[in-house]
Formats: sequence, C-alpha cells, structure tokens
Amino acid sequence: MKQLLLLFFAMLFPSIALASGSSEEVLDLTSHWVGYTALVIFVIAYTLVILEEKLHLRKSKPVLLAAGLIWIFIAAYYSSQGMPHSAEVAIRHNFLEYAELFFFLLVAMTYINAMLERNVFEALRDWLVAKGFSYKSLFWLTGILAFFISPIADNLTTALIMCAVVLAVGKDEPKFIAMSCINIVVGANAGGAFSPFGDITTLMVWQKGIVQFAEFFDLFVPSVVNFIVPAFIMQFFLPTGNPATSTAELTPIKKGGLVIVGLFILTIATAVSFHNFLHLPPVFGMMTGLAYLKIFGYYLKKSGHSDLDQSDMPTSNVIEDNFDIFDKIAKAEWDTLFFFYGVILAVGGLGFIGYLGMTSEFIYGELGATTANVLVGVLSAIVDNIPVMFAVLTMNPDMPHVQWLLVTLTAGVGGSLLSIGSAAGVALMGQARGYYTFFSHLKWTPVIALGYIASIYVHLWING
Repeated sequence: MKQLLLLFFAMLFPSIALASGSSEEVLDLTSHWVGYTALVIFVIAYTLVILEEKLHLRKSKPVLLAAGLIWIFIAAYYSSQGMPHSAEVAIRHNFLEYAELFFFLLVAMTYINAMLERNVFEALRDWLVAKGFSYKSLFWLTGILAFFISPIADNLTTALIMCAVVLAVGKDEPKFIAMSCINIVVGANAGGAFSPFGDITTLMVWQKGIVQFAEFFDLFVPSVVNFIVPAFIMQFFLPTGNPATSTAELTPIKKGGLVIVGLFILTIATAVSFHNFLHLPPVFGMMTGLAYLKIFGYYLKKSGHSDLDQSDMPTSNVIEDNFDIFDKIAKAEWDTLFFFYGVILAVGGLGFIGYLGMTSEFIYGELGATTANVLVGVLSAIVDNIPVMFAVLTMNPDMPHVQWLLVTLTAGVGGSLLSIGSAAGVALMGQARGYYTFFSHLKWTPVIALGYIASIYVHLWING
C-alpha cells in the first residue's frame, strides 16, 4: 500500500519526486558490465522486433522483457552502491512520459475504432471504387487522401483504408497495386509529419513542449514536397486505362457515424486548447474528449432500444444497435501500446546509464545538427522511428528551433525510404501480400530519396 501511495504521489507531483532524488549522484556505467549487458539485451530484443514478420512473435514481447531486465540490472547496481532511490526516481520519470503517451493514443485509437464500426471508412472506400476512376486518377486520389487523412487519423489506419481501395479496384493490375501502396505509404508518412496527431514521433515532440501546435504547420510545404516528388515521377510508369467498375452495393454509414467524426475533431480541438490556453498536458484534453464519445455512445444505445421498442416489424427482423464504447477500447492496438512502453523504458534505461549523452556528444557535436538530423531520418528507415525520436528527445541536444523542426520532419518521412521503415509500410506488406513487398518498394527507394532530400532543402530554405 505504501508503494502505491508513493507512486500516486510521484505521478501527481513529478517535479517534487525528481527533486527528492536530485541529491544522489548519477553514475556513468557506459564502460561497466551493467552498461554492456544492457546494450546486448536491447540489441537482441530489437533484432527480434525487426524479425517480427518471420518469427510471428509480437514486437511488444521482447521489448517488454528487455525493459524489465535493463532496469533490474541498473537498480541492483545502484542499490549495491548505497543509492537505492536514484533508479526509482529515473524510472518514475520515464513511466510518467509513457503514461501521457498511452492515454493520448488510447483515446485516439478508440475514436478510430468507433468510426470503423460505424462504417465511415468503408463508405469512403466504396464511393471511390464505384466512381470508375482511371488507374492514374486512383493513384493520385488515394495518395492525396492518405496525405490529408493521416494528420487527423494515424498513418497506419489511413494506409490500411486506402490500400483496401487499391486492392478492390486493381486486382487485375499487380503493378498498379504495388506502386499505389508505395505512394500511400509515402503520402501517409508525409501527411503525418506536419501534425502532432499524425505520427507517434510528432506527438512526442508536441507533448514535450519543444514544438508548439501551430509551429508544426511550418512543415506543411516540405511534407507536400516529400510526397509530390516521388508521386510525380512514378505516375509515368503506371498502367493505362480504367479498372472495371464495381457493381457492389455501397456500404451505408451507420447511425451517428458522422457525429463521431465531428466529436473526434472536437476532441482534438479540446486537447489543443488544454495545451495552448490552460497550459495543461494535451492528454487531459483527450481524456475529456473520450467523455464526449462515451456520452454519445450512451445516447446511441438508448436510441437503439427506443427504435426497437417502437418498431412494427417482428423482433427477429430488427437489428439492435449495441454500440459499446468499452468494446472500442478493447480493440485498441494493445501490442503497439505495450511496444511503446518497452521502447520508452528500455531507451530511458540506456539514457540513464549514459549511452545517449555519449551518442549526442558525437553525432550532434562532431557531425553538426543538420547532418545528424538527416541521419536520424535515414536510421528511422531501418530502425523504428519511435525509439530513434525518443532517444533524440532524451539526449535533448542544444540546437536551434529550425533543427528541432528538421528532426521532426526527417523522423516522420525517413521511414518511407524502406517498406519496413514505418508501421504503414509493414502493415501494407501484410494486407497486399504478394503485390507490395520489400523489394517492390526498394526499387523506388532512389525516387523516394529524391523527395526526402528535396523536402529537407525546402524546409531549410523556408524555415531556416
């Protein structure tokens, strides 16, 4: 009970909790067996994450274990040196950062699941399929929609929706499916880079208070360039003609679907207002927005029962509207949420050992901020951009605001260079299996790299 009260107190007053441990020395363990062991554990865990598709081992499992083991070694060594509270204070700080991210994402995922259940995205997909657009038109439409939907919804959900359209209309043209999937991944990642809600990395930067909400829109033009350059080149290699028009019946949006879209926009506005005007963490605005959805869900259930009671049809022919908000919460991407926990705690442990400070001194001190931030984007194509960005935020290098915007851009769009570089790319390799592969994406990597380089130059020109 005492430990629970201490945790509650530390989460309520983190600054006091941190101050209480500030008198204890932080040890440099980068050349100690504890540091080497932690590095080996992290490398093994992340190798298993990279091999997730081959091993069919959920990515959260190895990083959860790695985070626990790393902090066990740290805490045991500090206790042996007569400093039992140093590790405790540090891990509470990392856990608080994770808690803010966790509840923010949980609300966003709940809204997306509610919109999926109300057929909002299916209706959009069916409308696009039924319009009879040409292959080139669909290539641009799906890419542009991915670019503009991902700043509000996450880039993973956006990519999956647009890929469903491409698969529905392009089943006779494998080349069209592959190229459109690449375009969707690039568009979704680029669109997510200029919004705090578009990607986990931008959300982390916003919640850290390094870039303000309105300042993210300084990245709009560079993000457009990142998307347009490869799309413009790729369009000349698309198949000609029109796909066969679908005769399938359009999916109707269920009752309240568009209202939920409006409530999601209102929730985003609430989170922004909490941060900008009340100087409260955005997560509290998101949790308030969850109340909007829960109350509207109550209305949907009650009105569904009312419609059932007043219907003249036999009970067996009436479908009751069982909208359950807790079902939407249960369907959140729990593997992703636990993966974030493992990454934040594991990387935080490496930072506490001293590795991130050492890395920061080298890449930002020796190479310079611009080169380092460009390399961060390239690295995020190989390693997931979340641990990369969290490491940069933990290192907190001393660099001007334009460079913080640059690393926000590169970490967001750098993942487009390879199919494994972003959640959107990995998901589409599964959804469009046999059409969109690692090598089909790699074929167009030089073109995507042109967009990456062009977006960096445009950003430095406009915002520098």
